[in-house]
Amino acid sequence: MKICQIANVDFAMRHFLLPLMRGARARGHEVVGVCADGALLDVPRAEGFRIETPPMARSLNPVAQARAFRALVELFRRERFDLVHAHFPISGLLGRLAARAAGVPRIAYTCHGFLFNQPGPWWRRTLSLHMERLGGRVTDTFMTVSAEEAEDAKRLRIHPRATPVLNGRDPALFHPDPAARAALRAEFGAGEGDCVVAAVSRLVRHKGHPELLRAMEDTPPNAVLWVVGERLASDHGEDLEPYFARAAERLGRRIVRLGYRHDVARILAAADAFCLPSHFEGLPMSVIEAMLTGLPVVATDIRGPREQVVDGQTGYLVPPMQAAPLARAITSLAEDAALRARMGEAGRKRALDRFDEGKVVGHTLDLLGL
Repeated sequence: MKICQIANVDFAMRHFLLPLMRGARARGHEVVGVCADGALLDVPRAEGFRIETPPMARSLNPVAQARAFRALVELFRRERFDLVHAHFPISGLLGRLAARAAGVPRIAYTCHGFLFNQPGPWWRRTLSLHMERLGGRVTDTFMTVSAEEAEDAKRLRIHPRATPVLNGRDPALFHPDPAARAALRAEFGAGEGDCVVAAVSRLVRHKGHPELLRAMEDTPPNAVLWVVGERLASDHGEDLEPYFARAAERLGRRIVRLGYRHDVARILAAADAFCLPSHFEGLPMSVIEAMLTGLPVVATDIRGPREQVVDGQTGYLVPPMQAAPLARAITSLAEDAALRARMGEAGRKRALDRFDEGKVVGHTLDLLGL
């Protein structure tokens, strides 16, 4: 079969869709990626995948979306795909509608998080719900990365057969690594008694950096925060630099900004705990990566993370948008190395059972009939 995998930006193509593309190709199918152009497409292209780059846009601008829709219809008619598999809210809707207009025989969608479950004005959430219902009408196979959102899709009449497939990461890549731990802790100045808390995400407001930075001020002196990630050119919202400037003044050596990294697996192996205090999520890959590496996870009690973290066993779940509970959770881990070890090992076992990339990709391909 000839398959199209469509996302919005290069970041999503590389970090979310590439394992699925590899799996489909390994089963003998031709796979073409479709997303906006960007530097992070170097890896899929180096692996031999053809990537088409129509003018996709992460916005509700009707002119931009009309342009993208026309380009997708033309692309689908020219390529004559057997299956279009779309991802993410805007690119997912455009991709599915364009596939229907172009006469693609089968259309699939994976929801990585519903916009109507995110904080925001009522009109945006209402529009999102109508968009999802419209897209659901032209979708043959409807999947979600979260079990809760599969139930939402059925309850809200988005799709009657929504199926959770979860997310996964490769245990051969994400695992404890004593050599990386020693090397990177020395490189970044982490002491023997330091509890390094890693935070890996885009630098956008809804990932909870302001709360995390404030919480770190109320943690023990041995708690050190390593921040991995950057702001994408297509990201919107508040500039976080003032928060980081305050943190640098208050925390000094206890905060280390590492920017975008290609060696996240080694960074996690050098850490002692992981924190993702998001306001909303789908089913975050970074939490899975941390769990596979054997790290206890502090996350917010929201859709997605609460399907991953078992509170009190593999880490802690705290209320979103609050610094004090974050500080208490991080303090508990910073003060007790044995607790970190127990929780980390329990989290690794859970991740190997539920979030192994091979299992997740295989299940998804089976649902797609590939």
